[in-house]
Amino acid sequence: MLGGLTGFTNPGGGDWGERMLNTVASQSIRHLFTKSESVEVSVRCSPSSKLLQGSIDSFKMSGRGLVIRRDFPVEEMSFETDAVSLDFSSILKGKITLKQPTQAIALVTLSEEGINQAFKAELVRKRLQNLSIDSLNDLTGGESVSFTEVQLQLENGNRIRLFAKAELPERGTVPISMTMTLGVERRRRITFKDPQFHPDGVPEELRETSQTLAKALAEVLDNMVDLDRFDLDGVTMRINRLETQGKKLLFSGYAQIEHFPGVG
Repeated sequence: MLGGLTGFTNPGGGDWGERMLNTVASQSIRHLFTKSESVEVSVRCSPSSKLLQGSIDSFKMSGRGLVIRRDFPVEEMSFETDAVSLDFSSILKGKITLKQPTQAIALVTLSEEGINQAFKAELVRKRLQNLSIDSLNDLTGGESVSFTEVQLQLENGNRIRLFAKAELPERGTVPISMTMTLGVERRRRITFKDPQFHPDGVPEELRETSQTLAKALAEVLDNMVDLDRFDLDGVTMRINRLETQGKKLLFSGYAQIEHFPGVG
């Protein structure tokens, strides 16, 4: 078997070593996601004999229709590394082991529909329910408040339009409508800034209350979305830029890859 690897070719002219690494890497990458519509891996290694020493020139992954941790849809994700050092013996065992961590350029696309689905995830809902917010004490009498049925619409210029309902003790349900601007802080936290209350759809007698609740919800969201809470196994994402394009939210940045997950 090892003798056949020295040339990394088969009679059909394909690069057997790269194809084997592509197959093993695809299996490992798919293991990162709860679901995946497609995952494609491309490894470049020239000359092919460098693979015997565990050296490859670049590693590229692109995936579509991905789901992270059962509840967080990603429409598209791709990353591409520079040179990578691998333990070649691990490839023969159907695994990929990095000799040292590596970085990759990363691109992520979320859809408006996928973001709204994520707001229904238990992890997110828990962070919006039974909240004690000091700024709302006069309104709630010190009781907790819950925000439900959160829906957002992506707009140009990194703006979003957000609708929600607040459940108040003794006051029942209050609708909320506002716009905000998305941003990035410390390359890992998504910020919700410049909240602007919109009275459309809010009964006149509830507008003052709704405006107060909108400001409180904006503060909650601004401190909620930290990528470190959604890290993939062995992969840490960092964002340099985000941009709204139609009904999509695009992120560009980099991924720090410590290790590949096991296949299983």
